[in-house]
This record gives sequence, C-alpha cells and structure tokens, in this order.
Amino acid sequence: MTVSYTKEDILRIAKEENVRFIRLQFTDLLGTIKNVEIPVSQLQKALDNKMMFDGSSIEGYVRIEESDMYLYPDLNTWVIFPWVTESKVARLICDVYLPDGTPFPGDPRGILKRALKEAEEMGYTSMNVGPEPEFFLFKTDEKGNPTLELNDQGGYFDLAPTDLGENCRREIVLKLEEMGFEIEASHHEVAPGQHEIDFKYADAVKAADQIQTFKLVVKTIARQHGLHATFMPKPLFGVNGSGMHCNQSLFKGGENAFVDEKDPLGLSADARHFMAGVLQHARAFAAITNPTVNSYKRLVPGYEAPCYVAWSASNRSPMIRIPASRGLSTRVEVRNPDPAANPYLALAVLLRAGLDGIKNKTQLPPPTDRNIYVMTEEERIEQGIPSLPGNLREALDELLKSEVIGDALGEHALAHFVELKEIEYDMYRTQVHAWEREQYMTLY
Repeated sequence: MTVSYTKEDILRIAKEENVRFIRLQFTDLLGTIKNVEIPVSQLQKALDNKMMFDGSSIEGYVRIEESDMYLYPDLNTWVIFPWVTESKVARLICDVYLPDGTPFPGDPRGILKRALKEAEEMGYTSMNVGPEPEFFLFKTDEKGNPTLELNDQGGYFDLAPTDLGENCRREIVLKLEEMGFEIEASHHEVAPGQHEIDFKYADAVKAADQIQTFKLVVKTIARQHGLHATFMPKPLFGVNGSGMHCNQSLFKGGENAFVDEKDPLGLSADARHFMAGVLQHARAFAAITNPTVNSYKRLVPGYEAPCYVAWSASNRSPMIRIPASRGLSTRVEVRNPDPAANPYLALAVLLRAGLDGIKNKTQLPPPTDRNIYVMTEEERIEQGIPSLPGNLREALDELLKSEVIGDALGEHALAHFVELKEIEYDMYRTQVHAWEREQYMTLY
C-alpha cells in the first residue's frame, strides 16, 4: 500500500502528532544507514531541499575540497518511528544532490534509479522485488555487547518453547506493520537463532528502502529484548549462513513481462534472457551482492547457499530458482545475495545484468535439475556450471573486468567501492586468525 504525501501533509502530521525530531536518512557506499537529525523547526527547510551535509565524512563519498552536498527527501518515505514514545522521531529517506542541483553520482539510491531509467527506456515500467533477508539473534552481555550465545535452539519453522526469539520476532513484525509494511510470513530459519521475515514485494527503490528500514527496526527491537541482531552472512561455523534471496520480475504497465503461458515453464523470452544475463554476469557482480570477506564463508557447499552459477525450477542448489507461483507472481529468485549487501547497489547490478541479457538476447543454458553439491568438479565443468568467486579478492578482480557491472555502478562508486574493499581484504589477509594458532602453534 503506497501512501503519497505532499509537503503540506507532512508539516500537518508533524504538528498533529507532536513530532520533535526528523531523521534525514541516506545510505553510504557500504550500505550503512547515515542520518542527519534535525529539530522539527527545520522541517520546512528540509522539505525545500535546503539541508546540507558534509560529504567528505561519509564512506566512499568525496574529498574534503568538494564536500558540500544536499539532501532531497523522498516525501513518500515519511514515517514516525513507533518505538519512540517521548519526543517523537520521524524519518525521511533522501536522495543526495550536488550544490549545482544534479544528483550525486556516488549516491547508491541514485545508482539504482539510473538502472531503472534504463529499464524504462527499454519499455519496462517497473521492476518488482520481494527480498528475504535473514538474521541471527544472539544474547548480549551485561554491557550490552553481543556474545556468541544464541537465544534459542530452534530449527526451521519451529515454534516455542524451542524458539525463544518468537516474542522478539513478533514485536518486530508489529512495529513493521505500524510503519506500513505488509508482512507475508515470519518464521524460524534452519540454524538455531536464525530468523526470516518476508514482506510483500514492491518496486525496486521502495524494496531497497524497506530493506534498510527493516534492518534498523530488527536491530532496535532486538536491543530492547536484550538481544543483538546481526545481518552478518556467516556468524557461526558449521550452521547455515544468512542470505537475502531477491525475487524479481519486470512489468510493462500492469502486465508481468516474465509470463508466457504457452512456454512449458510459463516463462517468457524476456524472463529467459534476463536470467541468462544474471548468470552471465554473476561472477562480476558477486562483490556487490556478497560484499564482505565473511560473505564467502556462506557460499560453500553443504549449507543450502548457492555457490554455483546455474538455474532450475525444481532444485534449490543453483543460484537462480523459479518459484512455483505463476501468472502475476511469476518471478526469478536470485539466491546468492546476502544481507550485508548495500540493497540499492545489489538491485542495480542485478537489474543491469538482466537487462544486458534481454538486450543481447543471451541464450539461457539448460536448467540444472540435479543436486549440484553431489556432482564432481568434472561433471560441473562438463555441464558448463561455473562457481561463484571463492573469496572477496577474486570477486573484486571479476568486478574490475566487467564493463556492464562497472557501468551500472558508474566510475565514482566503482573506484571508491573497490578501494574500500581492497583495504578490507588486505586487513583480513594480513591478520593472524585464531584458527591458525590452534592449527600451527604446537605443530611447528
């Protein structure tokens, strides 16, 4: 349900609801939510796009000598935080602009809007996305810091008493609904302490906004329950990691462009070319959809995470699955992204990869209906099934080779993203880890 607000609506609601503070939110290159908090007396100025901030203090933005930037609030993202009862706080998600009134090329939300513009030029009116971000709940210590102690021993779809996160999860759902989310399902995931809450699909920008809002709500409510919520892809060895499957479909007006009832699988040529494009560019966009050193600890065989570039309508081991629903709900589920990804950048690169497949009429390889995890390497090579990158360094190398994904990000974001991630990988590479000491201290 999309609500449209005018400036007058927002000023009136702020007054009626006695809102005292406004958070002007935006996202840095690494996907972290940033905000400039202003008193309600400054709201009119913010609504007139006159709020400035220092871009040089934001990860991957600009150098000190070009640091003035403006926040342009998206009025339809206005919401009052339901967990703050005294001195009410509302938020607006903003696009970032330069002083000359042009969009800042390194703004992740703007990068996604650019990709959508390309889809529009190709005749698609919207891209719908249904994201499925998973998270873990850990207990906190007396100082409020996360421990490695899980809050329960539940398993997939378990109910209390094994699922002690149920009350926390239920409150998260209620707060999300108060903020306008349509929640479709909420359940315990496979690993102990792991949860998933699915919300109704939305157009791509709104879906990315919702992922960011979702993370904020989950972390805030968990803290109130004495728990720490983490979207880290693989916090524990030996159990499933957390993914963020992205269900996607392109629309032309009210028609789902991925539907063709005459096709044996009900998939249109557009859907097949889109999937082919996503598969073709999968190794190149992995650094964006799986952006941390830790992401590659999830993408290993044996834990339901896809590590092979293939597709199927009946099998959960490939990277792309076609869920059973048809008609308007026909969609492509891309299973490799994880919740550490910047959602704006992740959706932008997935869209551009798919559009490239449509543009070039890229042929879709045959589906892989066997469990890939039990195939030998020879069998995978014979069937033309590549692997996703094995680590962040390999993923960055693939990203730098790709014209399509580089163009989707733009020069500014690509250069800054790679620079930040190379530093991260280098810090990891040169660090001595506990495993090495356990393995080698007494042996040598």
